[in-house]
Amino acid sequence: MSPYYSMLRQAVGHARVLIPSVAAIIRDEAGRLLLIEKHDGSWSLPAGAIEPGETPEEAVLREVMEETGCQCEQIRLVAAVGGHQFRHVYPNGDQAEYLILMFRCNAQPFSQPTDAAETKALGYFPRSEMPPLALPYDPDHLFG
Repeated sequence: MSPYYSMLRQAVGHARVLIPSVAAIIRDEAGRLLLIEKHDGSWSLPAGAIEPGETPEEAVLREVMEETGCQCEQIRLVAAVGGHQFRHVYPNGDQAEYLILMFRCNAQPFSQPTDAAETKALGYFPRSEMPPLALPYDPDHLFG
């Protein structure tokens, strides 16, 4: 957790916090979607919170590099999602509601994630074989 969000958590405790975030839709040449497996066993798009002073574009580039080791060549905003479906309660009781800007990204193949504490594994999945995701993204945004 970044210093900003740690400070925010200290101020509000476990109360629900609205967190502006980004997520990356990265597909390979076969159209498979890149997902990350977190250490808790859940699967997600490369994603994370926007930091103060950071543009959404800067945030998605940073998150993709940290979580996948990929460097994005092109990004394009494809959707903004949020609301009660994007609420999450963490094991420690922290509550979050995410407003997520979803970007389609062309990326160079990954080397190693720079945030090994967050990423357990990476994999490309066709729509028919995708594991359940931690948040309810619309598959039409992911594969459209």
